[in-house]
Amino acid sequence: MIPYDLYRLLQCPTCGSRNLVVTEAGVACIACHSNYPRHDGYIDFMPRGVRFEYVSKYVSEEEELAGELDYRELAPPLLAAGVRNRALVRLLELGPGDTVLDSGCGTAKFAAWNVDRVRLMVGADPATMFADAAIERVALTQADARCLPFADNSFDKAFSIDVLEHFPRDVIDAYLTETARVLRPGGRFLAFSNTRDPSSLQPLVNASRWLGRQFVHAGVYDFEREARRKSDHVKALATWNDVLDAMQRAGLRPVRVVFWNSVFTSFVEHVLMKLGEAALGRRGDRKTGNQGNGKVRDGTAREIRARRRMRGYLESRGLVYYALLAVTLLMELDLWLFGRLRSGSYFIVVEKPVED
Repeated sequence: MIPYDLYRLLQCPTCGSRNLVVTEAGVACIACHSNYPRHDGYIDFMPRGVRFEYVSKYVSEEEELAGELDYRELAPPLLAAGVRNRALVRLLELGPGDTVLDSGCGTAKFAAWNVDRVRLMVGADPATMFADAAIERVALTQADARCLPFADNSFDKAFSIDVLEHFPRDVIDAYLTETARVLRPGGRFLAFSNTRDPSSLQPLVNASRWLGRQFVHAGVYDFEREARRKSDHVKALATWNDVLDAMQRAGLRPVRVVFWNSVFTSFVEHVLMKLGEAALGRRGDRKTGNQGNGKVRDGTAREIRARRRMRGYLESRGLVYYALLAVTLLMELDLWLFGRLRSGSYFIVVEKPVED
């Protein structure tokens, strides 16, 4: 979806001019003569003539990853994604008057889940693996977070879910500086990411991981899809002090922090959910997991089959839905009970100061 309100926020990502015109094909910059074509549900606002040293694997390997991520259809916000989403809504206090940016949106699932809560929801990502529901309802842009195609002070709020851990430090600094630029004074930004800091409850977390490894060794399931997804994690912000330093350097002031000590979550993700996926994924037509490029691994294909079947069960909002909602609330106890105890995973809300 490309709403009229999106055009009012734009500036040229190549030269920074706001002297833009809307054409039948997309948007054109009068100042530098760059053209930004409109595609099915989004506009290509990648800067022209710019070569970045760091390129995300989601851009460089987009075609290959498309088959593994199974991104087109969205399930309801449940399990770990549900915990993230509930924390996002609560901590960022999304409201009906807000113009909000999901920077590094990926499939734009968090934007799609919350589009009805705000006035305008905008998604930006250099890869274009957007979910169908996001294409239909979110104002999507193909854009690089180091030179966003939006004017200064355009957004009331912004968020970043599972993004910062992918970047080297110079990219993080550029990402946060651009985020601060497009936020209005007093605007807030929420990031969910993780450092290398261990949790003080790590022995409890490790117990679930150990149990999960026993099932892996027994051949019940594997974590190859998860390992693939995390294969480019850099964690350049290795400690909590690094996180605070990065926010300060971008001129953003921390206002709230909640840590995610995954005591309950680890058991769900490493044991309970994987057992369920193994059971669902072994049933039925095994070919359904290999749609796309034909290179999806067996474990990944099994997980994709399970998730597709589960989405079918969830559409009716019946017993399976409410059972998974109960598990989601169990996982959320990690935030309510242990959110003050420092751990690697964190939610941080920062604010762009109002100038005197």
